Order: sequence, then C-alpha cells, then structure tokens
Amino acid sequence: MRLFDSHCHIDDPCFNDDFEEMLTRADEAGIHAMMIAGVTLATSKKAVELAKDRSNLFTAVGIHPHDARDCSNETMTALKLLAENPCVRAWGEVGLDFNRMHSPANVQEQWLEAQMAAADELGLPLIFHERDSEGRFLQVLESFSFKKNQGVVHCFSGTKAEMFRYLDLGFHIGITGILTIKQRGEQLRELATLIPKDRILIETDAPYLTPAPQKNKVRRNEPAFVRLVMERLAEIRGEDVETLSETIWENTCKLFNVDL
Repeated sequence: MRLFDSHCHIDDPCFNDDFEEMLTRADEAGIHAMMIAGVTLATSKKAVELAKDRSNLFTAVGIHPHDARDCSNETMTALKLLAENPCVRAWGEVGLDFNRMHSPANVQEQWLEAQMAAADELGLPLIFHERDSEGRFLQVLESFSFKKNQGVVHCFSGTKAEMFRYLDLGFHIGITGILTIKQRGEQLRELATLIPKDRILIETDAPYLTPAPQKNKVRRNEPAFVRLVMERLAEIRGEDVETLSETIWENTCKLFNVDL
C-alpha cells in the first residue's frame, strides 16, 4: 500500500530527538508522503525547512484560529512569500474554533477570510479546522466566492448534515484515528461509510489523536500509525484495503498537486 498522511505536525519539538527514525518507521509502514500543517508563521517556516530537501514531505502554511490574535498584514505577507517554496502545496490549517476561544470570534473570522483569499489567489488548496462554531464556519465558507473550491475539512467530527454541506461545496473529508476509538468514534464510523471514496483523505494529526490500539502503548502519535486508520476505514466500509488505499493516495496527490 501507498499511504499519504495528509495532516501531521512533525515539526513539533517532541519529534526532535528521533525525527529520522520516525521517518524510517513511516516508510516501513507504507507511508510514502506526509503533509506538515502550519499553525503559526514560526511553525510554517520550520515545516518548510524540514520538507524542502525531502521529496516526500510537503507543507501547508497558515495561521490556526487559536493563533489568529497574533496575525497581521505583515504575517500574511511573510506567509505568501513562504508559499513560493516548491514544497508548499496547501494553505492551513485555518478555520474557526469557538471551543477554547484563544482568539476572539471576530478576529478568527477576519483572518480566516484573509487566508482563504490568499490561498485562492495563489491557487493553493485549503486545510480547514472547525470546532464548536455552531454553523458559523459553514456560513463563512458558503458566502465566500472561491475561484475553485479545493480543500479538506481536517479531522472531521461534525454531523451528517454538515458533512454533506462540505461535500456539496466540493471539499474533501479528513479522517483521523478518532475512527478507531470505541466510544468517541462511533458517529464518525457511521458517517465514514457515506463519504464518496474519491473525497476521503486519511491523517494522523500527529502528535495528537493516537489511534487504537496503539494509543494503549504510546502517547505520541506519528505518521506510521495512519496505517491503522486506513485499515479500520476499509473494514468499516467493507472494501478491499489495498484498493481503497490507492484511491485515497490518488485523492491526496491530486488535491495537493503532488506527483510521486
């Protein structure tokens, strides 16, 4: 199988001591490409540094809604310049998060719209984050005039109605290790059977959201574990894992304009 971890944060300091070994474990598990998602200007810069000399690592630049309070026009200019690097194939992760409110709602919306405009201008797909926005995130998406709707709703955990609205807008759905968790993943397992196979991506969100049963052994998630997500997804959908994995590989490469 060829697997693409479509969303990870391997720029996190927890990978500093065994970065190369982590990449080797991923390769041995069949994970042949990874997308490192930025959440601040600093993490976006680090992601580019990690990826620029490796042919199977790609990056997204962007400001997470938690960090929107620190965004500025200067930040946006710096991100656009960073996006000129060939390893940058997406913009994100961006969105709305009204759960912990690390940034005021109006500030989150301001910089979400600015970043969507920047991505649209540059022709980059978007990596979206949404949590507890009570429909507001979808309202913003549906009111924005994209030249081309392209992107993925990362770590999808919404309702059936929300999922179909994302699909109607032309976006992909990102599936994480939550799928493997007995209670927390129950609704996601039901919805995962309804997603068109050409609109699914798989991801770890490493170092977070370690899938079962690996989460009982280690706390830190890493790209190698996306194989567990893939295997559980195929089982739930009643599909051949190798056939489905190849479709999802192609979905991811097409979305991120990657030729491997």
